Amino acid sequence: MNEHTPRNVATTAEDAAKIVPRAEFRVFGHGIVETVEAKMWDAGAHLSQVRRMPAEIYVLSRRTDLANVKVRDGLLDIKARVGLTEAGYEIFQPRGKFRFPVKREELAAIFAALEVEVPLEAETYAFDTFLDMVRAHPDLTAVTVEKVRHGFTVDGVVCEFAEVFFNGALLESACCESEDHGGMAKAVAALGIADLPNTNYILAAKRVVGF
Repeated sequence: MNEHTPRNVATTAEDAAKIVPRAEFRVFGHGIVETVEAKMWDAGAHLSQVRRMPAEIYVLSRRTDLANVKVRDGLLDIKARVGLTEAGYEIFQPRGKFRFPVKREELAAIFAALEVEVPLEAETYAFDTFLDMVRAHPDLTAVTVEKVRHGFTVDGVVCEFAEVFFNGALLESACCESEDHGGMAKAVAALGIADLPNTNYILAAKRVVGF
């Protein structure tokens, strides 16, 4: 989830590095929405909003699961996993949101995070050119992701359940995220998802498309 800004706007790598990352616990599967809806009100949930997100393009790499790279609203967005909590919650640090056409040095940093080598000769790259480069690389692939997200909080912990489509294939998801790791653990347990494996978007997308 990791919505650190009020709207999707361009952010430099330097500004992104100043954002305090939240820990995240996320699950994917079927029947998750029913489970969370049955428990969220007893957990003291406060509903915030329901959003149908614009379609996003996630870029997957065979060589790493630690870089979350996607395109949304004309922005190339990257987050990198920088740690795990004692409970195994993942911590992703924003690395920047770059508007197309993207500068060569920004794109080089993103490909480096994906652990692939791509020749970059131009000064800037348009979205269509970037997507062609991804599709042409044997260790990269692009996945279209669509989401309907239902946001709420439990004791100040940001939570959601969502319907997520990976190239049209539906999975359900639920998530808790916070800087308060103890509060997260309580929310995760209260929503009935603690026994499910912690799975981020990259891993879920890879499993769905067989990459």
